[in-house]
Amino acid sequence: MFEKLRAYIEKHIKLTEEQFDLLKTCFVPMKLKKGEFLQRAGEVTRYGAFVVSGCLRKYVIDAKGKEHILYFAPEDWWVGDIESGLHQLPSLYFVDAIEHSDVLQIDLPSHQKIIEAMPAYASQYQLGLQKHMASKDKRIVAALSTSAEERYLEFLKTYPSIAQRVPQHMLASYLGISPETLSRIRKQKR
Repeated sequence: MFEKLRAYIEKHIKLTEEQFDLLKTCFVPMKLKKGEFLQRAGEVTRYGAFVVSGCLRKYVIDAKGKEHILYFAPEDWWVGDIESGLHQLPSLYFVDAIEHSDVLQIDLPSHQKIIEAMPAYASQYQLGLQKHMASKDKRIVAALSTSAEERYLEFLKTYPSIAQRVPQHMLASYLGISPETLSRIRKQKR
């Protein structure tokens, strides 16, 4: 599992063996079965996770019991709730595996240790957060100003492999539309 993390990090920075050894002491491997939770709403987030294999989803459940998926986290993605972990507040989010998944968990003190020991990693982490914020902003604008069909086509363009892996009702939840609307859009596009 650690070699996958190393390959991901080395897309951006070169690691020495000493740095890689530090990483291995900071992450804890975990296997999740399909449907198993990494985190539940109401719990304080203790760990973030790097997805080695499989796919997870981060979502909320509204007062009517409807799921709203914020994002899917396939291989080479990170998932967690930074706000909950930093402020020790109960998380609003559920994170569960939609496929059998292997993840590497890391707690905030261990992550801070890596940031302090590896300035190049810290720079890449900051850049990653900035890209994540920009992506969230783009998604909010799309949800407010584009049609269901446009959101679906953009998702296919941006995340083609995820579209084939997730059930239709989950993709519809992510897009903010009903499964029936998604089914109709898919039929029209054939």
